[in-house]
Amino acid sequence: MSDIKFTIDGKECTAKSGQTIVEAAKANGIYIPVLCHFDGLKPAGTCRICTVKTGGRFMAGCTTPVAEGMRIDNMTPEIEDMRKQIIEMLFVEGNHMCPVCEKSGNCELQALAYRYKMMVPRFPFLWPKREVVANAPKLYLDKNRCVQCLRCVREIITTDGKNVFAVKERGGKTTINMDEKLAAGLSDDMAMRAMDICPVGCIIRKEVGYKVPIGQRKFDSKPIGSEIEGR
Repeated sequence: MSDIKFTIDGKECTAKSGQTIVEAAKANGIYIPVLCHFDGLKPAGTCRICTVKTGGRFMAGCTTPVAEGMRIDNMTPEIEDMRKQIIEMLFVEGNHMCPVCEKSGNCELQALAYRYKMMVPRFPFLWPKREVVANAPKLYLDKNRCVQCLRCVREIITTDGKNVFAVKERGGKTTINMDEKLAAGLSDDMAMRAMDICPVGCIIRKEVGYKVPIGQRKFDSKPIGSEIEGR
C-alpha cells in the first residue's frame, strides 16, 4: 500500500496507514505537543494539548488517524493560544511549585510552559486541598501535581495484570489513586518506570530525589520538542 499524503501547515507530508496525526507529524519532523500521549501506550486523548484543526473541526491529534488528502492546521495563533490556555489551566487547578519539585527540569508541563512563554496565568489560582500518599515503600503520590493524563493507569501494571493506579470520582473531583499494597510489590525498575512515565512531579521514586543535578536535566539544555524539530 502506498504512503498516505497529507499536509500540516501547508507542508506536504507522508504517513503510513494507521498512524495518528501526532505519530505522522513526528515522523515528518513536526512537533505537536502532548502530555497524556506516550509512545507505546494506547492513546487516551485526555489532555487536548495536541489539538489540531482539520476539515474545519478541532481534533485530538493523538487519537485521530491521518487520512489521504487531510489538511491539518497545527501552529496557527488560534491553536497555539488554545494550547497555552490549557497549560495555564493545569497550573492554576493544581499546586505546582516548580522550584521545590524533584521533577523540575524533567517536567513536561514545566517545559511546555517555557515553550509557550507562560508568565502569569489568565485564570485565578484554585489552590485545591489534595492529599499526598507516602505509605508505599518505593513511591509517593503527590496529588497536588497530578494533571490526570492517565499514563500511570495505562502503563504501571503488575505481572498478574492488576493496575497499580486507578481513577477515582469524575469531573472536578477526579483523582488518581495508588494501591499501596500493589505499589509495595513493584520491582525497583517498575517503580522508576512509574516516576519516569509521569509527565510532572506527581509520582516520585523515594530515595532518588535530586539525583540529577539542576542544569543537567532533560529540558535544562534543550527545549521540549527540539528533538523532533531538529533544533
